[in-house]
Amino acid sequence: MGQTVVEKIATAHAVGLEPGQKAYSGDFIRIRPAHVMTHDNSSAVMGKFKSIGATKVADPRQPVFAIDHDIQNKSEANLAKYGKIAAFASEHGIDFYPAGTGISHQVMIEEGYAAPGRLVVGSDSHSNIYGAVAALGTPIVRTDAASIWAVGTTWWQVRPVARVTLTGQPQPGVVGKDIIIALCGLFNNDEVLNAAVEFAGDGVASLPMDQRMSIANMTTEWGALAGVFPFDTVLRDFLYGRADYLAAKAKGTPRVTRELVDQWYANRLEADANAHYDVDLSLDLSTVTPHVSGPNHVKVMHALPEIEKQRVKIDKAYLLSCVNARLDDFAEAARVLTGKKVAGHVKMYVAAASTNVQREAEGLGYWRTLIDAGAIMLPAGCGPCIGLGQGTLQAGEVGISATNRNFKGRMGHRDAQVYLASPAVVAASAAAGYIAAPTQYASVKARTGITVHGKAERPTAATKIVEGFPAQVEGRVLWLPIDNLNTDGIYGGDLTYKDNLTHEEMAAGCMLNYDPEFQTIAQQGDVIVSGRNFGTGSSREQAATALDYRGIRCVIAASFSETYKRNAFNNGFVVFECPELVDYLGEKFGDATAKTVVGPDIAVDYQKSVITTDGKSFPFPPLSTVAQELVVAGGAENMVRGELG
Repeated sequence: MGQTVVEKIATAHAVGLEPGQKAYSGDFIRIRPAHVMTHDNSSAVMGKFKSIGATKVADPRQPVFAIDHDIQNKSEANLAKYGKIAAFASEHGIDFYPAGTGISHQVMIEEGYAAPGRLVVGSDSHSNIYGAVAALGTPIVRTDAASIWAVGTTWWQVRPVARVTLTGQPQPGVVGKDIIIALCGLFNNDEVLNAAVEFAGDGVASLPMDQRMSIANMTTEWGALAGVFPFDTVLRDFLYGRADYLAAKAKGTPRVTRELVDQWYANRLEADANAHYDVDLSLDLSTVTPHVSGPNHVKVMHALPEIEKQRVKIDKAYLLSCVNARLDDFAEAARVLTGKKVAGHVKMYVAAASTNVQREAEGLGYWRTLIDAGAIMLPAGCGPCIGLGQGTLQAGEVGISATNRNFKGRMGHRDAQVYLASPAVVAASAAAGYIAAPTQYASVKARTGITVHGKAERPTAATKIVEGFPAQVEGRVLWLPIDNLNTDGIYGGDLTYKDNLTHEEMAAGCMLNYDPEFQTIAQQGDVIVSGRNFGTGSSREQAATALDYRGIRCVIAASFSETYKRNAFNNGFVVFECPELVDYLGEKFGDATAKTVVGPDIAVDYQKSVITTDGKSFPFPPLSTVAQELVVAGGAENMVRGELG
């Protein structure tokens, strides 16, 4: 079977594959990423690094530190934290970019760490942006980052891959932010949830790099874990520019050179003709018109002419963040605001993605235009996008933002409302005082397509069982008939920050927010089966460990939050997908009203990758050697300790 680009990059960075073996969607593999990015959370990763007994960074060229989140905070404690991160970087020879350099993701691209064909991970959910330069960029959690620092590797499950074919050319004034908002709104039934997206089609050539970065970045909000663009001449020319920039500042051999770019382009990765995609989506870019998403929901969108009629009054406008704070964005905003002023009751906040971008915007006059219009300038970094520093929303306020997330409470008070839009719409709204269009667009029905292919047929073979891992487990089904069971339901926030709880106390607290009867129903050795996107919500590890302490053998679901899955295996707890079993139990117990239903006995055969219950068999993806080793070791930290000796 052929491979997608995502599968090829994963294979190239896999460790421990047999000669000729390839990585495919669903496989658990050990990976050695080209780079791992951490920002302000470097200090937390340092704590993890030390707790596992590591004293030396395995490969100082792998990590990159770029401070960007809380840079307006000049408190003694925060400056001390930044100082400790800088000292750690200096001690271990790690590349360090101090506060004010720019947003970490922009730094990774500007400085040439993210490059075509590379697997680049980051301890931040918007690491998807590296896909704009034909890299496989994907987020990891802090335990993974510490593991990479210590031994150079971590584990990853190759994602299902969705192909998104873009055709046609955008109308004048339609930009990448409009396109990704359209994709989020048009395909809002989890078509790409926890998948990797590969963009294709003749429409890609019409998108400049700044627009590709916006789209790749917000594949995160669409639900995907990566968004990869092809390596074409547009990207090649962009990389030539990066090479010239790095050559001008390099003391030694620059990280990227024109010769390297030519080599990369000559050997660029392309999907095989017989590669398998779980779903094919298409969008005609000529039918995309600017939309606004929200309030407080990314996947709810409004046609600009319709919401403009409502004259939604705004209090604050934002042109900043890793999705929209580059040169094209400032050019659009300056075009709209030339000769205009920000409305008297509105505050407009602007921050560049990096100091390099700000200098370019200053040199071209865009910065002065925005200042003259009344914009408030903030340092290059994250800031109000994540509710930090100057300009956050107060109770009752309404904001229009070119950022990537408008979750309730993210940009300030939870009783504020946030809409997302393109830089031009943000600028026009700031001047009008209400959500407004910079240009009038005729109403056009978007031309889209969708074909679901499902999982690829893979040759079946007995799975090798690692010593210490059970070949088969048996238990009783606990059927939880719910999709999107969040981590608050599994393990409440009132317990999450109590660090002195025993394992027994944690076990006794699990599932109470979902079903107070769970604790009286559950027995040692039960197997939980539930619906789609199990474990969504916060990243608290206790939502996995508490079930393990309660004696639950494993959790089977139609799909999982990827963060939940990582936390589970990082703590030695088995979770895996079997949608067919979920569908069967959903039909069998369709009339049940209880939140926790005692189901039939179940047998999970890990060697044959088959579940048996009620005399029926349901196959599931093999649990690879890497996944089994994590469980046998008792989690990722113990595995790393073992490798460190």
